[in-house]
Formats: sequence, C-alpha cells, structure tokens
Amino acid sequence: MKREPHSLTAAEAAARIADGTLNAETLVRSCLERIREHEPQVHAWVHLNEEAAIASARRADASPRSGLLHGIPVGFKDVIDTAELPTAYGSPIYAGHQPVADAACVALTREAGAVVLGKTASTEFAYRHPSACTNPHNPAHSPGGSSSGSAAAVADQMVPLAVGTQTSGSVIRPAAYCGVHAIKPGYGELSFSGVRHLSESLDTLGCMGRSIEDLALFMAALQMRDYRRVGDGLARAPRLAVYRSELWDDAQPDARKQFDQAIERLAKAGAELTEIANPGLDRKLLDACWLVTKFEAGRVLVHEHKQHREAMSAPAQALVRDAKSIGLDTYHAAGAELERGRNHLLAQLAPFDGTLTLSAVGEAPLGLHDTGPVLFNYLWTLAWTPALNLPVMRGDTGLPIGLQVIGARRGEQALLATGRWIERQLT
Repeated sequence: MKREPHSLTAAEAAARIADGTLNAETLVRSCLERIREHEPQVHAWVHLNEEAAIASARRADASPRSGLLHGIPVGFKDVIDTAELPTAYGSPIYAGHQPVADAACVALTREAGAVVLGKTASTEFAYRHPSACTNPHNPAHSPGGSSSGSAAAVADQMVPLAVGTQTSGSVIRPAAYCGVHAIKPGYGELSFSGVRHLSESLDTLGCMGRSIEDLALFMAALQMRDYRRVGDGLARAPRLAVYRSELWDDAQPDARKQFDQAIERLAKAGAELTEIANPGLDRKLLDACWLVTKFEAGRVLVHEHKQHREAMSAPAQALVRDAKSIGLDTYHAAGAELERGRNHLLAQLAPFDGTLTLSAVGEAPLGLHDTGPVLFNYLWTLAWTPALNLPVMRGDTGLPIGLQVIGARRGEQALLATGRWIERQLT
C-alpha cells in the first residue's frame, strides 16, 4: 500500500528526497494537510506559517542537497527562539513575542537543510501548568509535559521530527505517553543557546522522531558531525542493568507487568541482565533535585513575577515564592548532593551497555490538568546521562508505555545502537 508522505519517518523521507522519488514541497504539504485534519482535536501547535514553510520547501527543491535534513519539516517547542516565528514560552505574557534571532538548535536545523514547520505547544515556561494539547491516542488523556506539543505532533504524524526540552522528565515522559522515539542527550551535548531556561543545572534539549534512525540523523545534524547509521544496532547481546528504584511501587501494575515481560524476553534473546539498586538514595536525590529546580526556576521567573504576576499560573507564582525561602547555603548543599549522586550513578552504570527502567509510571493520566510524575526520569537528568524512550509496550487500556534505556555520558551513539538491539527483540 502506498504511504502518504506525512507517515514516513525522517530517515525514510530524507532517503526519498535524496533519490528524487519525493520532493520537499510534497512532504510539507502532506504534513500541513494532516495538521488541518487533526489539529482541532490534538492542539499540538501554537504557531504555523504555512506559506513560509511551503516557500522554504520550494527553495530546498530548487537547490542542491544542503545537509542531512534537506527538505525535512521540523517542529520546535515554544520555549525555543525562532527569528521568523513568534515564541511565547507557553505564557500569555509573551503572546506575539518575536525573537530577533534563532536559537542555536534552530539555526543548525536550517543549516542542515530542514524546513521549520512551526512552534509546538509547551507548558507555561516549561513548568507544570499544561497547554491545551491532548494525547493523539485518546484526547481525554494527557500528552505529558512540558514538551507536550512536540511529542503529540510526531505521534500524530503531523511532523517527522521535533525538539523538546527536559528539566526532570519533559522529553522522555511525553514521548512515552504519546508513543514516540525520543532521546534526551547528556547535559550540554546540544547547545541550549536561545532556549528559555527553567533550571540551568539540569535543562537539556531532546529530539523526538518515529524511529531510532530518525534520532541518529537528527542528533548528527544538531551536533554538526557526520551521520552514522544505527541499522540493526549491536551485533552482540548487550550487558544491561535493570533499575527498578525504591519508587517502583508508584508505577502502575500493568506497567510493572509489561516491564517484567520485556526483561524476560531480553534475557531469552541473550542479554546479560543485572539488577542494581540504591536503597535510600532515590528519594534523597529526588528531594535535592526538586530543591535545585525550585531555586533556579524562581530566579528565572523573577521579572515575570514582579511585572506580570496576574498573568502567571498559580503553580508558577508559588514556584517563585518558594524559591525566595531557600537560602543560598541550602541550595549549595543540594547541588553538592546532586554531584555526589551523579558520580555514584556514573560509576554504578559504567560496566553496562545500557540501564533499563520505565519511562514513566505507566499510561498517560486521564484528564489534562496534570502532566504526570517524573519519578523515573529525574535521576538520569541529574546524572547528565543520555536517556532513550522506546515505544515498545502497551498498557491495559491500549495506551503506550515506554521502556527507558540509559547510556553512558557522551555515549549517545552507543545508546542508540543498544536501543535498536533491544527494540528488535521486543517488536
């Protein structure tokens, strides 16, 4: 059966554009038509300029291949500055705000030949107050946060690639809820220049796509390096750690069941599995991570709190008030706790090709008032390690459940190869 262009993965579309069997304008128009049909229910986008996107695609078609993403449409979370599109940071305070320059990740995407399709929905200031975005699998359920629009747009085949940000779990969790592939690289591996911070110590860009190969392609473009195909991944069975953490009882029963079944299948396929744990450490690091986030986010939002308080959500206002009650010594102590935890985790995970845990507590929560807990994400954000979501499981109601694979620092390419081996055994 012939596939519509919007249903192609980024890697598939790039290959077809390169061999002349697809042009960028056809791909972009197919994505825009998909958006027109589904956006009234999904609300994944906050700004689109169809004419500009089509014009950009026509320029790509009229030019020699200019980079890894030549002619591929991309969506950017609405906390990422774009010179040709408004950026509101998920807040009415900045409605219509027009940055003067592209963020580095946008500029690099354009440099790689991509078409900037539009801006995707974000929670307010990438914190907890949700956008109007819904889960494309069931609009009564949350798409997660804060990168809700990016995950939903990719999941609904509106765009093959999108960028999000993660402070605790804001790339991996919505990717899990919406059922897309995503990578949260290690801290600092992708430039955050031109992106609105929430917590400087933790904030990380992330990539979303519809295959592991998509992530490899996108990461290569954003890191200004050669693209190395993942293909079938590792040629051998990997050594994998299994990390259930002391918060495991907070996971939904069907998620725990699906996880256990996945572990059994990987063991039968030859993976060497080792259970690891850190009794007493998980909750201590959760508390320290939350304190650091509050202190740093409170500083970021001081101007808005002083000048536009009435336009801020109650959670954002409370964040600033709470931050003011945290002393500098307390903040420094929490930061030292995170550093000790980071060093411990890096040493503990070093012998393995990857570490397995859940991407979220289970299926996306019912209702749009809450974006879901970060209990299985924050450790890997504070550890500055790359994390990968694999959409390889389903819950009791049929919604996606993500398997999370953690890699070594600066080991994104190896993590993608490990993830591909795992995915081959589970799908």
